[in-house]
Amino acid sequence: MAKNWRWSWKKKATAGWKTKAELSDMAAEFITKQLELAKSISPLTWLGAINERGQQAFAETTVPTRKTEAWKYTSLYNLTETGFANAAPTAQAHADVIPGLQALRIVVANGEVDTAASDAAALELVVRFRDARPEQQEAIRALLGEVKADRGHLFADLNDASINDGLFVLVEKNQRLEHPLHIVYATTSGDEAFTVNTRLLIALERGAEATVIEHYAGEDTETGKQNNFTNAVTEIRVGDNAKLVHYRLQLMAESAFHIGGTFIDLQRDARYEGFHLGMGTALTRNDVIVNHNVGGSHCQMNGVYVPQNQQIVDFHTCVEHKVAHCTTDEVFRGIMNDKAKAIFNGRIHIHPDAQKTLAELSNKNLLLTNTAEINTKPELEIYADDVQCAHGATVAQLEEKARFYLQSRGISAAEAEVMLSFGFINELLNDLNDEAVGLWLRPQLAKRFGREDTLSAQLTGEL
Repeated sequence: MAKNWRWSWKKKATAGWKTKAELSDMAAEFITKQLELAKSISPLTWLGAINERGQQAFAETTVPTRKTEAWKYTSLYNLTETGFANAAPTAQAHADVIPGLQALRIVVANGEVDTAASDAAALELVVRFRDARPEQQEAIRALLGEVKADRGHLFADLNDASINDGLFVLVEKNQRLEHPLHIVYATTSGDEAFTVNTRLLIALERGAEATVIEHYAGEDTETGKQNNFTNAVTEIRVGDNAKLVHYRLQLMAESAFHIGGTFIDLQRDARYEGFHLGMGTALTRNDVIVNHNVGGSHCQMNGVYVPQNQQIVDFHTCVEHKVAHCTTDEVFRGIMNDKAKAIFNGRIHIHPDAQKTLAELSNKNLLLTNTAEINTKPELEIYADDVQCAHGATVAQLEEKARFYLQSRGISAAEAEVMLSFGFINELLNDLNDEAVGLWLRPQLAKRFGREDTLSAQLTGEL
C-alpha cells in the first residue's frame, strides 16, 4: 500500500508535466512554424541573401534549455508552447507622446509603419527598407548583419529569416539631428497569438550626433490581452568622433513576450550613451553587445529593470574591448517585487591588445518581497595586464533603519517603502541626457511601487 501511495502521489504531483521528448518535439515545432511563417512573408528581392542565410541558420539551431549557460535561469517553455505561429494583423495602435520633448516621431504598429500617426519630417529622415532607392539599398546591405556578425544569437537569425522591412537611420558626416528621433513600436491585442519581427539599423558617419529613442509599447485592453511575441533586432554603428544617445524603453503589457538584441560597433573616438529600461512582461530578454573596434571610444551604459507580479526580465550584456585606450562605464539597477524574477549577466571582455583599458561594471538589486528573485553574474575576462577594471554586484532588501527614520518623521509605512524603492533608481533617471524623458518615465515607474494613485502622485510631485 505504501508503494502504491507513493506512486499515486507522484502521478498527481507531476500531472501535466512534459517528458524530455515532448519538450524537444515542442521546441522543434516552434522552429518549424516560425520558419513557415518567415517563408510565407513576401520578401524583398535585394534582401534575399540575408533571408536565406537566416532561414538556414535558424533551421539548424536548437531552442536553448536550462542546460544552456546563457539561458540557465530563463525558460522558453511558455514561448515555444504558445508558438506565436500567426502573422501580425494590420492595425492602428495608440502611441504616447513624450510631453515637453520636441521629437520626430515614427509609429510602427504590429510591424507596419503607421504613416498617419507619424511625423512627416521623421518619415523623410528615416528610410523604410521597402522604399529604399538603389543607392540606399546598397548602404543597407553593406551594414545589415555586419554589426551582429557571428554572435550566435538564434533570435537574430530568426529576424534575418523574416526580414522584409525595417528602418534605416543615417546621419551623415558632421551632421547633427536637431531633435531626437522617437521610434514607437506598438503592438495590439488579438485573439490569435502572433509574431512581430522588427529591424532597426542606425549609422552615424564621422563627427555626426543624434539622439534615438527606441520605445516598445502595448497595453492589455478590455477586449483582449497582448497575445504576441516581439522579436526586435537593432544594429548600431557609431563612426569616428561621432556620438549617439540611445534610449531603449521596453514598456509593453504584462502578457506580452519580448526578445531583443542590440548590437553596437564603436569606431575611433566614438561615444555611445545608452539607457535600457525593462518594465517586465511574461518574458523579457534583452541582449546588448558593444564592440570597441578602434581606440579612443567610450561606452556609457545604464539600465533599470523593475518586474512585478510574476514577470520575468533577463538582461545579458557583453562589452568587447578589442583595442587599446577605450573606456566603459556600465551601471544596472533592478527592483523586484511580488514573485517577479530578474536575471542580469554583465560581461566585460578585455582582449590581449586592449591595453590602457578603463572599464567598470556595477549591478545593484533590491528585493521588496521574500518571494522575488534575482540571479546576477557580473563577469570580467581580462587578457591584458595594463588595465584598470572593476566589477561588483549587490542584492539587498530595504533598510529597516531608513524605513524607521522616515516613519518617525510622520511618513506612513507604505509611503516610506515607496520612497526608498524609487530613490534606488532615481539617480539613473536624473542622469538622463533629456530631462523630458526622465519626467515622462517617473510616473510610469512610480506606479510600480506606489500602487495607490496618491502614493504615485507624491513620488512624481503631482500633489
